[in-house]
Amino acid sequence: MVGTNLEHASVLLPEAIDALVTDPDGCYVDGTFGRGGHARALLARLSPRANLLAIDRDPDAIAAASALRDDPRFTIESGEFASMGAMIAERGWAGRVSGVLLDLGVSSPQLDHAERGFSFVHDGPLDMRMNPERGVSAAQWLAVASREDIAQVLREFGEERYAWRMAGAVVDAREEQPIERTAQLSRIIREANPSWEKGKHPATRAFQGIRIFINNELDELRAALSAALECLAVGGRLVVISFHSLEDRIVKRFFRDQARGPMVPRSVPVTDAQVGRRVRIIGKAVKPTEQELAVNPRARSAVLRVAEKLV
Repeated sequence: MVGTNLEHASVLLPEAIDALVTDPDGCYVDGTFGRGGHARALLARLSPRANLLAIDRDPDAIAAASALRDDPRFTIESGEFASMGAMIAERGWAGRVSGVLLDLGVSSPQLDHAERGFSFVHDGPLDMRMNPERGVSAAQWLAVASREDIAQVLREFGEERYAWRMAGAVVDAREEQPIERTAQLSRIIREANPSWEKGKHPATRAFQGIRIFINNELDELRAALSAALECLAVGGRLVVISFHSLEDRIVKRFFRDQARGPMVPRSVPVTDAQVGRRVRIIGKAVKPTEQELAVNPRARSAVLRVAEKLV
């Protein structure tokens, strides 16, 4: 989802649209509208008879979608993409959707607007919520979480090797004063990190872990993958762009499990429906080209995977 500025084209844009569109007259779902880069490109490929439902939990993204409201094919819903099943059922699209796109991670506006609290570079309120109107902010959680809980989040969701040390630094620092700004947390983590990775800010993994935890991103992803598969028509495509190993691992395993189904001896004559094989994986994982990375370095960790529903 990330780009180098607010107007930058979404990551892996042509690759995602090419993989997604199998029926120009179909119903499609963009589960992560962001600032609409993929949605605009998708609408450009669809016929006047098609429909596109976009979903986003960020109020700023919902506001940005106003530019597309005059297109009768387009509608947007506020909410988590894991709830797409109910939204699609309301429209009578269940089992009829031609394609679902999930572009994970944070968008450039979320990263670049300091007041959203995602950035370890730009100082702002320590929030990190995708929807600032719901849930607990990062500052509120860090004010009360135990060292053990903080370390677990940094280790599990940030894959941070120095999680225990960083968690201790946070607990010690909050006894001196509340940690309410991103610059405060960034400094605390930076000073607690004894081994900086070349080319990576020392607070990168810690901020990632806290953001994922605050927004319940991995559980939302698991639920969204299952919901998307149920919504798709036979032959419909599920296209997912992930930006870090935890996301991609979940997507890869989901696709693999749905493509393989339960283990059945090869000699047993059964159909895909009987064996429980629900998708086929389309091609290999796709990564940004050198040309795209030259324009948008933030895309360097992006991975695109595609599955097509069989039954």
